[in-house]
Parts: sequence; C-alpha cells; structure tokens
Amino acid sequence: MSAPAPSPLAIVDAEPLPRQDEVLNHAALAFVAELHRQFTPRRDELLARRGERRAEIARTSTLDFLPETAAIRADDSWKVAPAPAALNDRRVEITGPTDRKMTVNALNSGAKVWLADFEDASAPTWENVILGQLNLIDAYTRNIDFTDPRSGKSYALKPAGELATVVTRPRGWHLNEHHLQLDGTPVPGALVDFGLYFFHNAQRLIDLGKGPYFYLPKTESHLEARLWNDIFVFAQDYVGIPQGTVRATVLIETITAAYEMEEILYELRDHASGLNAGRWDYLFSIVKNFRDGGAKFVLPDRNAVTMTAPFMRAYTELLVRTCHKRGAHAIGGMAAFIPSRRDAEVNKVAFEKVKADKDREAHDGFDGSWVAHPDLVPIAMASFDAVLGEKPNQKDRLREDVSVAAGDLIAIDTLNAKPTYDGLRNAVAVGIRYIEAWLRGMGAVAIFNLMEDAATAEISRSQIWQWINADVVFENGEHATADLARKVAAEELAAIRTEIGDEAFAAGKWQQAHDLLLQVSLDQDYADFLTLPAYEQLG
Repeated sequence: MSAPAPSPLAIVDAEPLPRQDEVLNHAALAFVAELHRQFTPRRDELLARRGERRAEIARTSTLDFLPETAAIRADDSWKVAPAPAALNDRRVEITGPTDRKMTVNALNSGAKVWLADFEDASAPTWENVILGQLNLIDAYTRNIDFTDPRSGKSYALKPAGELATVVTRPRGWHLNEHHLQLDGTPVPGALVDFGLYFFHNAQRLIDLGKGPYFYLPKTESHLEARLWNDIFVFAQDYVGIPQGTVRATVLIETITAAYEMEEILYELRDHASGLNAGRWDYLFSIVKNFRDGGAKFVLPDRNAVTMTAPFMRAYTELLVRTCHKRGAHAIGGMAAFIPSRRDAEVNKVAFEKVKADKDREAHDGFDGSWVAHPDLVPIAMASFDAVLGEKPNQKDRLREDVSVAAGDLIAIDTLNAKPTYDGLRNAVAVGIRYIEAWLRGMGAVAIFNLMEDAATAEISRSQIWQWINADVVFENGEHATADLARKVAAEELAAIRTEIGDEAFAAGKWQQAHDLLLQVSLDQDYADFLTLPAYEQLG
C-alpha cells in the first residue's frame, strides 16, 4: 500500500472569496503544509529565544557584538552572491500594500522596485491575504486592470520594461494565520505569505527575467536569518528551480539585529541581496528591549528622533559599511510624506525635507531608498541620480572611515531632545486613527500628511508606555501618568467625533481603537507586538 497523503491544510472561519481556489489550490496548500511541518518548530524555538534575549537585556541594560561569531566578522574573504540584473539598480523603491489599485500604480510608478507588502502596510484580513496574492499573479500574467468605482478612472499596466521589480514582504515570524491550520495549529503568516507567492510565481518570474525576491521583516538574530535560508533552499528544490534564484533583503529594524548585520548576511549569503534601515520599527525595538533601562533610554517625541541623531547615524553608517564590505546593497529609510492636493506650501516644505533626507542617504553611500507615494519617486530619483549617475549602485564605496562601537548604537542619551506634552497628544492621536483603520482592514493609512503603517502605532504606544513608566515630566509640568493618557485619549476621541460627525463615528471602530491603544499603552505586561491583540479583533 502507498502511504496516505499528508493531511491538507484546513481553511477555518473564512468566508470564501472570488477566485480563492486559484490561490489555494491543492498543490499550493500541500507546499505550505510542508513548509509548516518542516519549519514551524524552529520558528517556535526562535520566538522563545527572543524572550530569553529580552530577559538578558532587562538584566544588563546593554548589548554587544557576539563573541561567538567574531570569526565571521573578521573573515574578509566572504561576499554575498552577485545581484541579479533585475535587482542591481535599486535607487528608488516604493512601498505599499497589494490591493489592486496599488499594484498597478506601484508597478507603473517609475520606481526601480516595489515592496509589495503583506506585513506592516497590510492588515492581515483573509481578503487582503488571499486577494493580494491574486493581484500579484494577475500582474505577472498581465491580467490586471482597475477602474476606480468613485472616480471612474481606469488603470492599466505600462509595457513590461517600464515596470518596477517586485520584492515581496511576508509577515513577521510572530504572527500566525488563523484561517489556515494543520491539525488545529495555525500556520505562521510568514510561511503562508512566502509559500503562496513563491509556489505560484517563482517560475513565472524567472520566465520574465526576474525572480522570487523578498524583504524579511522583524528579524532579531542571525539564527532567524539561517531559518529563512533553509526555507529558501527547501523551496527551490521543491519546485525545481536553481539554488540561489531567491534573493532576500533583510530589514535591520530591531536593535538586536543591528549587532548581527554581518552574521545575517553570512547566513543568507547565497540568497542575500542587501539590508535596509527601517526607522520606526527600529525605535520601537529600542523602547521594547530597553524599556526598564532607566532615564538614559527614554526616547523623546518620535519626530524629534531624526536620522542625524548620533545613535541613528551610527546605525545607518554601520549598515552601509557592512553591506558594501560584503557586496550587498544598502537601502535607506522611508520618505512617508503624502503630498497634499490642497496646500502647496505644505508640499514645498515637505519636498525640501524629503530631498535633504535622500541627498544625505545618497552621499552616505546608500544604494537606494524608500518612498511611500508616487509623487516622491522623482525627488528621490534625482538625489540618487546626482550621486550615482549611470552606475547602478555605489557598492564600491566601502566606507572604511566608519567605526562604530557597541555603545554607539544605544547611546540614546546623546539626543538633545525631551518628551513633550504635544508629543503625547500626537502619539495618542496617530495611534487611535491608525488602529481604527487597521481594524477595518487598512494597513497603510494617510494621517496628518504622512503615510503610516503598523510600525507607527508600535512606536506611538511604546512611547506612551515608556514615558509613563519612566515618570517623565513634560515641559508644562505635567507628569506622564496613566490617568493623563486616558484624559488625552478621551479628548482625542471626542475631537474625532466632532470632526467626522456622529454617523461616520458610529460606522467606524473608533471606541474599539481607543480601548486597544490604551490597553497596549497602559498594561504593565507589555505586549510584544500591538498586532497580536489587534489580530484577535480583526474582522
């Protein structure tokens, strides 16, 4: 007798979607189930290890480069695999979720790369997870067009040679996909997003002269990078494509990963493409890990922490040096500004700030950078064109002048800014507005002329938590307390009701968002990720 077929994944508590079976066919589900069997136990071990690492930081209030991997850092002979042609020039990358309109607009944007996001810019509703996959399949087969039902405007893809190269970002390791289960156990969202995309598109992308390229979020150690590398090796063998076809860019957006950049590239070296400097999640990670480290780790208002702050400068310069030493791309941070259709003066000031930020990155040696809106593509492109000219990148700039000590990365107290009462109000205002939209299934949200994603809400609630627990005194003499946060949140909720009217307020999820923000901002038991309790409430 032949062995019984492995038990298939079960689709749980999910309303069927149009064309769902094209994404969730038997072969694709079998692949995701095999990924789950092979790799979820290691994922679970690594999540437990994160907790142990965090406990150690709580005990010591410090971090250092790893002594056990010193030989990897000292060995100048190894490099990552050469970049494929489609990823050699990454001077401007646009980010955004994989809804149908964004898919067309991002591919057409003129950016070199589109970060197609299943992570922080996408609330993981079943609809977003599955239809996002379908939109990418349709884009590669050129079966995608879109007519905006409100404006009547139609969108269609430009010729293939003018389209951005797609780099897909799956969810972080901490999130599960409750709607796909094997024997009652949810599959990690990362394996669902990666598995479905890879299975359906790997060969199709090779045929288009590109390949399955990925951004890896929330990585906290080189051991997590090793897990991804093993997944890539398994997946390439499974579908029968050459080893090394996959390329991965790792977001260095946790403070622990900043101490393991070389090791992360080493683990992924046959599949590595580069590293990226992710600002808001990085600050969130500093607060999360050093939240009980005392006054010297208290961050000021998030908008006061610019990329020129000494500890941020240490992080970005070390990233460029590390990448170029190993032949990888160094990709800069996000320009999150959303141009106003009504206020030319706001645009003028913001465009100048974006230009200054991108000029700095290009001159520091970055090979590319992120924008959140198509109107910012030409600004960022001009900054990098001025430095790169006809060259696809500047990996030949080794930045051997850079020297960063372990303490430089956590020298928060070198900042000349303090938390302010307005900073508290802004954190509450942005947090409520973002979470409300997320609970309705929107992960990328324009708030106060900035494109915000889940990292925004994380830094907002983390700062509220930190300021209260550090007993910060604001410039107006008020102490940061739970009662003050509740008062500000109540005022913000009332202001939103007045602004949008009772009917729109009732139709939204405003009270729910307010309550969730206060829960994760005030609970003594600090939630590792806001999206964990939020996912339980997601429709």
